Amino acid sequence: MAIHPSSYDPETSTTHYTFLPGQPDSGHRKSIKVVSVILLSSFFLLYLAAFVILNNQSPNLQNKSPSASETLTPATPSRGVSQGVSEKTFKDVSGTSQVSYAWSNAMLNWQRTAYHFQPQKNWMNDPNGPLYHKGWYHLFYQYNPDSAIWGNITWGHAVSTDLIHWLYLPFAMVPDQWYDINGVWTGSATILPDGLIMMVYTGDTDDYVQVQNLAYPANLSDPLLLDWVKYQGNPVLVPPPGIGVKDFRDPTTAWTGPQNGQWLLTIGSKVGKTGLALVYETSNFTSFKLLDGVLHAVPGTGMWECVDFYPVSTLEANGLDTSYNGPGTKHVLKASLDDNKQDHYAIGTYDPVKNKWTPDNPDMDCGIGLRLDYGRYYASKTFYDPKKQRRVLLGWIAETDSESADLQKGWASVQSIPRTVLFDKKTGTHLLQWPVAEIESLRAGDPKVKEVNLQPGSIELLHVDSAAQFDIEASFEVDKVTLEGIIEADVGYNCSTSGGAASRGILGPFGVVVIADQTLSELTPVYFYISRGADGRAEAHFCADQTRSSEAPGVAKQVYGSSVPVLDGEKHRMRLLVDHSIVESFAQGGRTVITSRIYPTKAVNGAARLFVFNNATGAIVTASLKIWSLESADIRSFPLQKL
Repeated sequence: MAIHPSSYDPETSTTHYTFLPGQPDSGHRKSIKVVSVILLSSFFLLYLAAFVILNNQSPNLQNKSPSASETLTPATPSRGVSQGVSEKTFKDVSGTSQVSYAWSNAMLNWQRTAYHFQPQKNWMNDPNGPLYHKGWYHLFYQYNPDSAIWGNITWGHAVSTDLIHWLYLPFAMVPDQWYDINGVWTGSATILPDGLIMMVYTGDTDDYVQVQNLAYPANLSDPLLLDWVKYQGNPVLVPPPGIGVKDFRDPTTAWTGPQNGQWLLTIGSKVGKTGLALVYETSNFTSFKLLDGVLHAVPGTGMWECVDFYPVSTLEANGLDTSYNGPGTKHVLKASLDDNKQDHYAIGTYDPVKNKWTPDNPDMDCGIGLRLDYGRYYASKTFYDPKKQRRVLLGWIAETDSESADLQKGWASVQSIPRTVLFDKKTGTHLLQWPVAEIESLRAGDPKVKEVNLQPGSIELLHVDSAAQFDIEASFEVDKVTLEGIIEADVGYNCSTSGGAASRGILGPFGVVVIADQTLSELTPVYFYISRGADGRAEAHFCADQTRSSEAPGVAKQVYGSSVPVLDGEKHRMRLLVDHSIVESFAQGGRTVITSRIYPTKAVNGAARLFVFNNATGAIVTASLKIWSLESADIRSFPLQKL
């Protein structure tokens, strides 16, 4: 395994900070700084304007109508948009009014996860500034200390030794300066070669202008990084000419540039409907220069939030430091699209001299091609883990129920299980995302192993210790005679418009049913569906059907999914992490991933069941399964009194 080390050893560093030079009182605005930035950015405005101009039927799986009593309530107000960030309220497709449901405390208590990270109470969204320091993984996150709805955004802070068991720490930063009084928003950490940590984050000013600010630990020798100092000269960046004051946010981790001592970082923005990534250079993280042009831009994609930019190895099975750009390297550009709340990525080539990133396939460019996750997943962020030489991905999993239900249960949102990210050398076109190996420490004993021969239209109950908290690996083999004998089937199949698992075809669907009740009145199928074109080529689709996940109204009930490459000689393989109201589903080693939020009313507590099924009309499918019950993670407050 090739390792690309930094000169900084996060385990043994004893570096202490020399405080950054003082600036005028941060309570006063920096009008001279703003003017200088505008002058330096004039060329960029001319370039950007030119760019935009130039680019201008099985009975067990039939759908049934819910019978719960319903009441109409006023539409939930929008949250976040007026301040220039993505919508933070789930909007039901029913329109101007929402349908409320009489949730019991037992139902709501069941929804809380057992091994995903979430605060003890209240609202959470984006993961921020993840890093590894002196034996601890650090996670910062957008948090509202006052309510289970978005607002008063503060930086929560937690640490872990294994990315699974977490300890809550005091807030890292609160909105207490004019430059972040309306929110300490998303940011990223950069660890310099001497061990200094620079945290650049977006602040929402008292005038609702998005600016970039610098913070750093007060004591780098503290493994817990309990105290953070906001630079007295903040903000270090303001929106350049041609960029809206509410369209300038979420700086990335910086990487080294081609010049000695140069650091580069990118910030998401837009001009009109063109999403783009600006690039700034710095040598000290207190003064920045906007580079000519943009790292990349894609017309029609709208505002780019939470941009991420990092290298992946095409040769080795390990992660790369963010600054690495040697042989056998591709670069991933990821953007969270404000217009549709989806995380898109593309793989390409980075030229640091020209400050340009170019996608390998323009038809699969960032924002119009592949997604990191085809379900409920947004504002993701990676970091390089020097302890295990891997790149780790975290993402925000939001609620898809009503705001009133969130207020009743007292919390909203969780973080995904951390995932490793690798380049898929077999396809050359995809990333591979996979749960970190540490999740396997929660497996309770040996797996239940099962092999089932599934006739067309069949479904079988799987007996497990807990059908609400488990890890399942499943592979499926379709009868070869049938598969090769079909000339054309379901051309143009699409998970989202298919009608879900109840819609039958010759070669699908087949998969597993999770969080179901005994009578299948509530169920969430996760499955493959094979279509075959007129040219004889088979195409696999990986889908998660939430249309009957709950009998409650006012919750999301769509079908998620996408096509997934299944290469010659490969079986159809999936892995699911089920944790009460969350299902994270991985197909073909992580080429395609779907995260689902589900809110059952019957399939809760001891009533949840697990099934395997084949709803195809013409194919026999053999399923091989391994199922582990998972223990709960230890997530609690850090015992600071014992320090």
